[in-house]
This record gives sequence, structure tokens and C-alpha cells, in this order.
Amino acid sequence: MPVLPSSADDGGFTLIEVMVAIAVLGTGVLALVGVFAIGVQRVSTSTPMLIAREKAREAVESVHAARDTGELSWATVQNVASGGVFLGGAQPLKMPGNDGLVNTADDGAVETMRNPGADGILNTADDEVVALNDFTREIAITPLTFDASAAINPNLRQVTVNVRYKTYNIWRTYTLVTYVSSYS
Repeated sequence: MPVLPSSADDGGFTLIEVMVAIAVLGTGVLALVGVFAIGVQRVSTSTPMLIAREKAREAVESVHAARDTGELSWATVQNVASGGVFLGGAQPLKMPGNDGLVNTADDGAVETMRNPGADGILNTADDEVVALNDFTREIAITPLTFDASAAINPNLRQVTVNVRYKTYNIWRTYTLVTYVSSYS
């Protein structure tokens, strides 16, 4: 049987081509692993972030409730330093007191959260109750001025709520900014 001459097209992949292909594939796989790791981290921090968001909304509702109930005057819908009822600075997340408002002087104990126990079912005997000690909430109520003037608008205030929480030993902050007027 005669031997056919070989041509350049008959060869397979060279070792260099295989190594380059492995390097490209490896880089792609490592990028996917990195994205997966970030996704797992985000999922694990979603519960504290959700709690922070809801506690910020709760604070805004307290400010609106203070205005709407008529139990307090508009002048007291401010921070204590300005003659109001809302405590200044970061405060622990506590249960509202008799006035029903959060971040006021009559607040109760630190809030807790119930987690399912070993059986994975909530509201059974093995549930664990965890205090929300790694959360703080600050309500800052500031007066606003009229457009392009230094005169204070007596009927409008800015409400900034900062909820700080700790995940993986890193402090994060959820901020909610809204406005409240003297008109309900």
C-alpha cells in the first residue's frame, strides 16, 4: 500500500492550541464561580437588608402617625433637640411604647425575631428567638426652606431614617428619605 503524502490540514490540535483553549475555558469557569459566590453572599444578606428596609418604613409611618393622630402638635413632630418627641442619634431597635411611636423616650425592650429551629418549621417548640442587637435606627427630622430663600417653610420637613445593621462583621446602612407636611 502506498504512503500518501501528509498535508498541513491532516494534523490535530497542537499542544499550544490545547493549552490556550484550557486557559480560556478556565478563565470563564473562574468568572462563573466568582459570580456564584457573590450571589450566595447577596442571598445571605437579604434577610438583614429586608429587616432594615421595613424598620426604616416603620419609622416613617411613626412620623406620619404622630402628625395624623392629633395627639401631638405639629411642633412636636421633630427631634428632641428641636422640641419634638423623636430621639436624636442612632437608637437600638426597640418596641414602640405607649405612644405607639418608635424612637421616642417611652420605647420598650429591644425587638426580637423568631427563627425556625432544627426541624425547619416556624412556630414550634424548638424555634430560636434572636434579639435584633446588630441594628440601630436614627430618625433625623430637619426643616426645609422655601425655594431659593433662607426662610424656613413651617409646613414641610425632611425625614431621613438611617438603619445600620451588621452582616459578616461589616456595618451597612439603609437610608430612606421622605418628606412630611403639617397637612394630613
